[in-house]
Amino acid sequence: MAFLLNSRISQWLVLSLVLIYLSDSVRGDVRYSIPEELDLGGFVGNIATDLGLNVKQLRVRRFRMVTENKKEYLAVNLKTGILFIKEKIDREQLCEQGLTCVLILEAVMESPFKIYRIEVEILDINDNAPAFQRSEVDLEILELTPVGTTFPLQSARDPDAGTNSVRSYQLSPNEHFTLKSYSDSETTGIPELLLERPLDREQQPTHRLTLTAFDGGNPEKFGTAQIMITVLDVNDNAPVCEQNIYQITTAENVPKDTLIVKVTAVDIDEGQNGEVIYSFSDHTPEKVREVFSLDSTNGEIRVTGRVDFEEADNYQMSVQAKDRGPYAVAVYCKVLLMVTDVNDNYPQIITSYTSSTIPEDASPNTAVAALRVTDRDSGNTDVDCSIPRDIPFKLNSSSNKYYTLVIHGDIDREKVSDYNITVTCTDTGSPPLSTNKNIRVQVSDINDNAPGFTQPSFTMYVTENNVIGASIGSVSAFDLDSNQNAKLTYSILQSLVHGLPASTLVSINSENGVLFAHHSFDYEQLETFQVHVQVKDAGSPPLSSNAIVNLIIVDQNDNAPVIVSPLPNKGSAAEDTIPRSADSGYFLTKVIATDADSGENAELSYQLREPTDESLFTVAGETGEIWTIRRFKHKDSLRQSIVILVRDNGTPSLSSTLTFTVSVQDDTTENANNIGMLRTSGPWKYDLKFYLMVAFGSSSFVLLVVIIILVIKVQGDRNEMNNYCCCWNSSYLARKDSLHDIQKASVHLQMPPNYTDAYDSETLPQQYRYEVCPDPAMNDFMFLKLHDSVAPMINIKNGSCITAEHGKSSQSTRKDTPGFHEVRGMLTLKS
Repeated sequence: MAFLLNSRISQWLVLSLVLIYLSDSVRGDVRYSIPEELDLGGFVGNIATDLGLNVKQLRVRRFRMVTENKKEYLAVNLKTGILFIKEKIDREQLCEQGLTCVLILEAVMESPFKIYRIEVEILDINDNAPAFQRSEVDLEILELTPVGTTFPLQSARDPDAGTNSVRSYQLSPNEHFTLKSYSDSETTGIPELLLERPLDREQQPTHRLTLTAFDGGNPEKFGTAQIMITVLDVNDNAPVCEQNIYQITTAENVPKDTLIVKVTAVDIDEGQNGEVIYSFSDHTPEKVREVFSLDSTNGEIRVTGRVDFEEADNYQMSVQAKDRGPYAVAVYCKVLLMVTDVNDNYPQIITSYTSSTIPEDASPNTAVAALRVTDRDSGNTDVDCSIPRDIPFKLNSSSNKYYTLVIHGDIDREKVSDYNITVTCTDTGSPPLSTNKNIRVQVSDINDNAPGFTQPSFTMYVTENNVIGASIGSVSAFDLDSNQNAKLTYSILQSLVHGLPASTLVSINSENGVLFAHHSFDYEQLETFQVHVQVKDAGSPPLSSNAIVNLIIVDQNDNAPVIVSPLPNKGSAAEDTIPRSADSGYFLTKVIATDADSGENAELSYQLREPTDESLFTVAGETGEIWTIRRFKHKDSLRQSIVILVRDNGTPSLSSTLTFTVSVQDDTTENANNIGMLRTSGPWKYDLKFYLMVAFGSSSFVLLVVIIILVIKVQGDRNEMNNYCCCWNSSYLARKDSLHDIQKASVHLQMPPNYTDAYDSETLPQQYRYEVCPDPAMNDFMFLKLHDSVAPMINIKNGSCITAEHGKSSQSTRKDTPGFHEVRGMLTLKS
């Protein structure tokens, strides 16, 4: 025993030091050979040196081992590159009794990505002794059994492989039996008991023998079984198998209860001695009994389990045939069942490496995933894998069924943010089988899209006299990027608005784009202006876009009408004279007012508020012209006081009043000072233009004489008239509707052509200067002159007079105010 123990230790040391590896120059694969049952931490090899890798790069490049087994038998020390035993390896448990046992590993490296194939062959050691299924076997042999008859015995089993498995049997010495063993290509050796000398039950009814099985290991191991032989009497004919060996072929996955073979044995005896019963012999493996059943009466072998080629490609069965007579002798028929493969296994896709997120600017051929494809079927191992063609990826194949999924095209997260790639692998079987595997790849964002406003320009309306700090509107923008690259910030670009920085007028909320007023706007000073708004994302580098915001100031009715003509005389009421002979329809004067507001807020209406005699005067509501309604009577007062109310159309309405005093004077030439006789009917009942035209036709001669006289008088008293003139200036008086009102009421007012053209233009309101000069010596007509000569002007908001120089300086500060236009006209009276 000491010799055997020493031999075993020597063999262990030798096998532990054996290391054989084969290097593949193309793939860099390595093959090792190690004995089983090595202790934990046992040295396998220096994988870094064998693969030509730098040990310092193992951890940096995330070197790791990948295996299909549930247990990790081997591991790598990343500091030294040594491959060592992580869990004890039992070859018999890992590969059963296969001739070769190879543990396949994959070594994965990243940056750049590479896979190595590592094969570790597990060498068998003689760590198992042969063993019999039963430690004691009972045999019954007729005493008349002829010499040379053989009796099969149970075979011993040894989990070891190769030379370490069962190699020989030995029978204890006796007078009647010897041991006969043989081997063939279909089965392992089965010991048979050979009868050397005839048996005599009367001399020796029983025989006890010892059967010893030896393996071929070094040191050699063995196992024993006791054979108890009982010598029987009579029944001297045993059953005979029609075939000693049945060779059958069947396909895998055959249905249950399928008949595989029928074993037949014949016994020439009669009665119970000739009735044969069948059963599996003792040395039939348990796996066979789980898959097949044997009918004891007819010898039919049927399928009761699942026949799987991938689990076992052949089955060996030993059928025992024995008659029912006393002292029956059993015979054995061998059944060899070969299983053929069918394409019943789908390809298996194993993911060795995946990158769940890639940047959208990733370069072509960037590895996304690495796959390995296997197929358990034989003959159907050729597998073809593919992915959809409408995605920017492709599948590169390599040897040993390795595939790499790489980028093949442009990746744009704004178009597709993630891909669910389906890899389809199909084998070459009939029918072919396919397996799908989904690989999800998310695309990470880069700042490749500039933010953009929802529209190129924005228009916002702000009512004048607004509250400082109030919201006046908002701008909105969008960014196709995501996360930080889509976080937007708004700001106002530096620019000048009428000489002031735009940021002093408005501000913007940097987060939501809401604009706020920093100034209370006055429509009369500023009607509209522009600011430039910028939106910028938070990417690296940041991207931006600009937009224009047009701010329009909306007018409010915050200016009352200002009466500019006639002006009060020495701070009191305005005065004028009228001849007593003035008939109804006599034009007294025209009240002219202006309003600094615009639109409806500047539409003015005139009304008579406090006349001395309501039946004597009237005023045109649109033009402000004052007319007589009837002739003066002797009972009428010689001094009439008229209060004119001027009201705008705003909400609320604002108004101004003018007190006008009219003095009645006696005049012998009444008809010469009439602007027109309208008979007894007032101008409020008839068309004034019609009657004036009639007057023109009937009194053309008188008109000519009056014009000559008036021109001479005007030229003589021009200097005197200038002393009573007052000029005023307005920025917003010249409106088309005002012109139409003047023309409607004052049919005798002669306007030059360029005066009308100035109103017809669609430009902003022009500034005009009006000079009204009443002549005390000529109180029966009015002379109206519009010009741009140097003269005092009236502030349109408060009615106060200002010098021409002041008006010029104010004009120079308003760059957007058009130049003055000179309009000259004369109002004449027709008799």
